[in-house]
Amino acid sequence: MRKIKTYLFSLVIISLVSCKTKTVWDVRDYGAVGNKTTLNTKAIQQAIDDCNKAGGGTVLVTDGTYLSGTILLKDNVNFKVAEGATLLASTNPNDFPPVEPFIDATGQYRGQCFIGAIDVENTIISGKGTINGQGEMFTPKNIKATVKKLGITLAKPDLTGLVSKTNKYVSSTIRTSNRPFLVRMVRSKNVKLIDIHLRQPAAWTLHFLECNNFEVNGIDIHSHANKNNDAIDIDSSTNGVIRNTTIDSGDDAICFKSTSPKPTTNIEVYDCKLKSNWGAIKFGTESMGDFKNITVRDCYVHDTTGGGIKILSADGANIDNILIENIKMENVEMPIFIRLCERRLVYRNADRKPVGSINNVTIRNIEAKVTNKEDLRVKAATGFFFSGTPNHNLGHISIENIKINLPGGGTKEDAKVVVPENIEEYPEFTKLGATPAYGLFARHIKNLDMTNVSFSLRNKDEREEVIKINVN
Repeated sequence: MRKIKTYLFSLVIISLVSCKTKTVWDVRDYGAVGNKTTLNTKAIQQAIDDCNKAGGGTVLVTDGTYLSGTILLKDNVNFKVAEGATLLASTNPNDFPPVEPFIDATGQYRGQCFIGAIDVENTIISGKGTINGQGEMFTPKNIKATVKKLGITLAKPDLTGLVSKTNKYVSSTIRTSNRPFLVRMVRSKNVKLIDIHLRQPAAWTLHFLECNNFEVNGIDIHSHANKNNDAIDIDSSTNGVIRNTTIDSGDDAICFKSTSPKPTTNIEVYDCKLKSNWGAIKFGTESMGDFKNITVRDCYVHDTTGGGIKILSADGANIDNILIENIKMENVEMPIFIRLCERRLVYRNADRKPVGSINNVTIRNIEAKVTNKEDLRVKAATGFFFSGTPNHNLGHISIENIKINLPGGGTKEDAKVVVPENIEEYPEFTKLGATPAYGLFARHIKNLDMTNVSFSLRNKDEREEVIKINVN
């Protein structure tokens, strides 16, 4: 009898173990090899697909450097690249099929990506490992060399329905760049990126397009391998949080976009450290849909050549209820630039929108030290530059508790400068040139409130401190 009981007990234990739900799908179990050279796209994708079919869990990339082409995430999958592991992009441009392609403001065909997610829910990219796009291998010269080496023909994109009817792109020629984004989330809900290291994309690093309820927490981005290498682009997306993130990018660090008529709303950014060669915190320039209810706070901006904070409505966006507060900037060119213009580009073959608006912008508790004069792209620095157009004023802007330290050096000739309107051109302060004021130059504004705003100079400046034109 004792033997029978022992046997039955053993059967129960075996049954319980065999019924245990699987929670981790290791890509090595699917044949993935972390030797930097084996192409693992199919193996990794199969692990993701099986995890999804089983109801969800963790797909694990660990112990090695895994080469791959485009990987598409699925519902309820935590794609985890473990500490010490690297997911490395293939250098073959044909390994990256388009994911929801579009034509951007410059006239470039976009859509290829390394990691993609389309219409998914509850997806996470996590782990303390690295996702590396090898962006330096996707320059025109290196793509040409790769094509020759592999003996392949580049896949030609289908542009049907993508080219705008108005076709007012920066370049009149539609160009294919074959430069995949690193991570691209499209029309997805409840998505997160946690702790991951994102490195060297061939184009944008992390793109949220028409997503709802997303979170970025504790990630680290380095993006200097190619052109147009934005770090994070929030594009026609809603209900998002970006926090505790470190960025060093060649282009915009955190950029709110709308490459569709749909809005970007209800976003909070805080506790981030940002460095950029173009703009640290930027709204636009691709700006068809509205930007509303957005807060950026408690961030450190440093060594940024293209502007600390830029709020730009160029293509019809109505920008409203924006709060920027508790920001420290060091070695930054043009701390704050706000510009409404009448460019009115069109994306995704949508109808052209009327001129937009910028209203109810509050900027407070800002301390900034502007870059030294010899390192400026505009010969004489200005702390704040706000401008609407003669026919379209900015709305209500409030700035309070501001301290800006500037290099000075403006001449009597600079004091006589007449700043061009450039109402339909790319809305960038470098295209408008120097202003006749070193502290604040403002024009075409319905209501500008200034409280406890101070400007200090490291050297003499012949320009006025503040100039307001058509400002109430």
